[in-house]
Amino acid sequence: MKEKKYMKRQKHKKIIIGGGGTGGHIFPAISVANALKRIDSSVDILFVGAEGKMEMELVPEAGYRIIGLPVAGFNRKLVFRNFSVLMKLLKSLSMARKIIKDFDPDAVVGFGGYASGPVLWQAERMKIPVLIQEQNSYAGVTNKILAGKASAICVAYDNMEKYFPKKKIIKTGNPVRHNYDNTEDLKDNALSFFNLTDKAPVVLVIGGSLGAGTINKSLSESISRMSKSGYQWIWQTGKSYFSTAQSLVSESSAGNISVHDFISRMDYAYAAADIIVSRAGAGTISELCLVGKPVILVPSPNVAEDHQTKNALSLSYCDAAVLVRDEDAVKHLVDIASNLISNKEERKFLSENIKKMADRDSDIRIAEEVLKISGK
Repeated sequence: MKEKKYMKRQKHKKIIIGGGGTGGHIFPAISVANALKRIDSSVDILFVGAEGKMEMELVPEAGYRIIGLPVAGFNRKLVFRNFSVLMKLLKSLSMARKIIKDFDPDAVVGFGGYASGPVLWQAERMKIPVLIQEQNSYAGVTNKILAGKASAICVAYDNMEKYFPKKKIIKTGNPVRHNYDNTEDLKDNALSFFNLTDKAPVVLVIGGSLGAGTINKSLSESISRMSKSGYQWIWQTGKSYFSTAQSLVSESSAGNISVHDFISRMDYAYAAADIIVSRAGAGTISELCLVGKPVILVPSPNVAEDHQTKNALSLSYCDAAVLVRDEDAVKHLVDIASNLISNKEERKFLSENIKKMADRDSDIRIAEEVLKISGK
C-alpha cells in the first residue's frame, strides 16, 4: 500500500508595524511595509498608530490597515496633566495586548512615536520577535528600555553600541519614501508643479510634516528680502501656519514665493530645488543624502535629548551640510541661504560630500531582517 504524502500548508507571514506621530516615523514605516510586499506579496501587515495623529490618514492612503491607540506623550511643563496621559497609556497597553492576541503576528516592528512603545512592550512580554528601527544617532529612552529583549535593532549611524547590545545591532540606514536618484529628470515637471520658472534658482524650505515654528518665523520676518532676492522660494509651512504665511506673501505681492502647508510630491520639491533648508530629523537627513543637493540644517531644540542637533553635527563635521542653530535662524537664516545659493563652488562642494553619506536600499535590508526574525 502506497504511503500518502501530505504537504503542510505554508502560513502567510503576519507583521505588526507600530509607530507614527510625524512623517519622520510614518514614511520609513510605510517604506518598509512596501519592501516586505515586494519580497513576499502574501505578507499580511497591520499598522498600529496613535489616535488623532497623521498616520491614521497616511497609512490607509498607502493601502494598509491601521488601528489607533489613545496613547499620548508626557507633558514636561504641565505635570498635573500627566494623570490622564498615564490612564491613556494603561488603556493603550491593554488594547495593544488584545490587538497582538487577535492578529497573532510572527514579528512586531517599532519605528518610534507614541504608539510604538505599548505595542513593542506587549510583544516582548508575549515572546513575539521584535525589531526596533532607531533612526537617530542618539537613541531614545523607549528604545533603550526595549532593546534588551529585542531580536534585532536596525540603526543608521555608527557607534550605537553605547546604547544597545552590540550583537543585536544591524546597520541598515534609514528607509526613505523614494530612491530620489532621478530628480534631475523631473526638473521641468517639478518647476511647473510649483508654478516656477527655470529663469532663477530655487530655495526649498521645509519644516517637517508638521512645520517648524522657528523656520516659519525666520521667513515671515524676511518676506521683503526674499521677494527682492532674485531667487524663487518654495515654503512648506505645516497646516497650522499656512494661512498666516499665505496672507504675508499675498500682502507683499511676492510672486517668487510658493507657499504650501504640506508637500505630497517631495520628489518634485527636491527636483525643483537648488538648495534645501530643513530641520534635521533622521529620516529627512537620509532623504537629503540621496538627493545630494546643498543643505542648510536648522535642528529643532524641542526634541528628546536634542537628537536633531546630533544628527546635523554628523553631517556638518564632514562638510556635508551647513548648520544653523535654532536660536540664530530668525536673524541669519535667509541671508545664509541667499549667500549659499549665489556661491556655485560651495554648493558643489557640499553636494559632493553629502552624496558620499547616502545609504540605499535600507527598506529592503530592514524588511529582510523582519522576515528573518519572524521565522524564529
